[in-house]
Amino acid sequence: MSVNMSYSENVRLALQSIVSNKLRTFLTALIIAIGIMALIGVLTSIDAIQSSLTNSFSSMGSNSFTIRNRGINVQIGGSGNRPKAFPAITYANAQAFKENYDFGATVSLNVNVTWGATVKYMENKTNPNIGVLGADENYLQTTGYKLSDGRNFTSQDIDNANPVVIIGQEVKTKLFKNNKKPVGEYITIGGVRFTIVGVLESKGSSAGFGSDKTCIIPISRGRMLMGGANPSFVITVMTNDPYKMDAAEGEAIATLRKVRSLNAKQSNDFEILKSDAVAQMLMQNLTYVTLGAIVIAFITLVGASIGLMNIMLVSVTERTREIGIRKAIGATPSVIRKQFLIEAIVICLLGGIAGVLLGITIGNLLALALGADFIIPWRWMFLGISVCIGVGMLSGYYPASKASKLDPVESLRYE
Repeated sequence: MSVNMSYSENVRLALQSIVSNKLRTFLTALIIAIGIMALIGVLTSIDAIQSSLTNSFSSMGSNSFTIRNRGINVQIGGSGNRPKAFPAITYANAQAFKENYDFGATVSLNVNVTWGATVKYMENKTNPNIGVLGADENYLQTTGYKLSDGRNFTSQDIDNANPVVIIGQEVKTKLFKNNKKPVGEYITIGGVRFTIVGVLESKGSSAGFGSDKTCIIPISRGRMLMGGANPSFVITVMTNDPYKMDAAEGEAIATLRKVRSLNAKQSNDFEILKSDAVAQMLMQNLTYVTLGAIVIAFITLVGASIGLMNIMLVSVTERTREIGIRKAIGATPSVIRKQFLIEAIVICLLGGIAGVLLGITIGNLLALALGADFIIPWRWMFLGISVCIGVGMLSGYYPASKASKLDPVESLRYE
């Protein structure tokens, strides 16, 4: 009997044994399936959520950082020094940075015009809590804002300080009833008339503020509305490659220090804020959940492997005469060992395949319920099948070894 024939024969005999013991096989495979389902299900849902988070935070600027003026540095002690107020980042500073920063990144500028504007459209008006932001044509891209209707600013809008505006969803809902399209309509902000050219998608608000309560106007128009005020402008840099963030930050620091004429002994009078801190925290928490799922699945699979080993030992006892007959007609201990080992692996694979399919289904249903996308976790599928083969080999080795060592004469006498 060739090696190939022995494997084929062993698989056939394993399937025959499985068919003849349907209930026992089903219960064993079910335990395996539950363990694999728990593992694959949680890992699939976590992968889908991580993918969704990555996409979400990428669109929100996780590949970006913000440069702004440093706050007041309060010095505590008896030196008598007054708190140090760092100079604002002027429009000239911000514009010079944008023109001189050469890192293959997208740079946007913005400035807060006011947080307490009242916006009017005909007889409708908002509460005096609308934020007005002056921004350039790159602002939406670097911050991840998307338009539900209309267009972004053009370079002509910025150069000519055109009286155009992009409004948030809450402003739209408050001013325009009956689903009227706001694009092309005129509104007044602080008594100044603007033409609506775009509407932002809803992003929600935090602490009462957010894009839903925002009106974005060209930065040049915002400077005109602020008159003689000396605000500090904010610079946002978005890199194309997240792995180059550190290099991009270093280049940004060097560029702005040069723009602001700081010498080597002077510390930075500005600060850089990364926008991926929340994403990193969420990813870390998901890592803990992943570890917990692996531990739970491992415990379940240990129980399943013990149950499978017990069933295989019972199978060896029940088939003692069959083993004796096979040995009597020339089957070697190696062939007998392979037969029972393959039978254990086949049972594990049946349960594993069912567990993988159930796990992918349940994991994606959970992910979809949480707003994530559907994914096919190929690596977890291969992991699940590999684990099943490993469990089958570990659980089946001792019973298979015991079967291969049975004495053929004693086995034939067994009743």
